[in-house]
Amino acid sequence: MKEPSKAKSQETNEAVSYQEAVNELEEILTEIETGDTDIDILSEKVKRAIYLIQLCKAKLKNTDDEVRKLISGLDGSTGSPS
Repeated sequence: MKEPSKAKSQETNEAVSYQEAVNELEEILTEIETGDTDIDILSEKVKRAIYLIQLCKAKLKNTDDEVRKLISGLDGSTGSPS
């Protein structure tokens, strides 16, 4: 069985990219599905997965909001076409 990564637990409050979060979520899911997660650290893995899911949702929402603003700026632009 795998030991919990100290680096990953320390990353909790540090910036994690969307792709890093997705990769780590996939790793956690694989460990849980294959039974490689020790029952004593299962709740920590689930807590980390919840944090990563929330992080991904926030990043997706922020990106969506930003893209919508950019697109709406195109609709209301006063500059001449290229």
